[in-house]
Amino acid sequence: MTAGEFRLRICYRKTGRLRWLSHLEVAHALERAIRRAGLPFAVTHGFSPHLKAAFGPALPVGTGGKNEYLDVWLREYTDAARVVGLLRGVSPEDLSAKAACYVADNAPSLTAALTIGVYEIELDGKELGPEVVHAALAQVLSVGELAVVNKGKQKVFDLTRCVPKDVRVSDREGGAVVEVAIRMGPEGSLRPETLVSAAIEKAGIEISALRTTRLDTLVEDDEGVWSRPL
Repeated sequence: MTAGEFRLRICYRKTGRLRWLSHLEVAHALERAIRRAGLPFAVTHGFSPHLKAAFGPALPVGTGGKNEYLDVWLREYTDAARVVGLLRGVSPEDLSAKAACYVADNAPSLTAALTIGVYEIELDGKELGPEVVHAALAQVLSVGELAVVNKGKQKVFDLTRCVPKDVRVSDREGGAVVEVAIRMGPEGSLRPETLVSAAIEKAGIEISALRTTRLDTLVEDDEGVWSRPL
């Protein structure tokens, strides 16, 4: 970090219809909000200077996020609560700042630090009881691995590592809700809807719709304790 710059970490949401934005579109929208809010943002050096910022793990198109993170560098210290207020004033509710705080210069990057994603998958179906869905997931998880084919290439995920905690399933009108934690990393991560879809398919259960929301992105320390980065 350049002397005189301040690293501000912002927690924001991506919900509603805006869950259909791509990661690049989200980045552009947040950059425009930062500019409209009049924040004293720093820029990168080089041939094509741009807003100095870094994002956490990307969300797939169609997946919502309730606690996503962005680091932005400011040239002047500005009260974090004031920054949140300014950003909310120029942003749509479905892509707005929730909280912010300054982090140390030597803090790990968001991409490196955020290795746990907690997801909620809503399933619609006439006969989708939580017991049935839980049993289907337990059956797939008991195998210990899941092979996924994407663009003609197969990748085998170690479920004992990818799914570090028990999956929770609850009832909802017209379906069920699955809450699952997924370990993320530079080698790639298992998409939660892929896990759920595989379980549903193997169990022969019919669903009419599936919606995914990332509830949290978390830091896992050396002792296995999870915490938010803000």
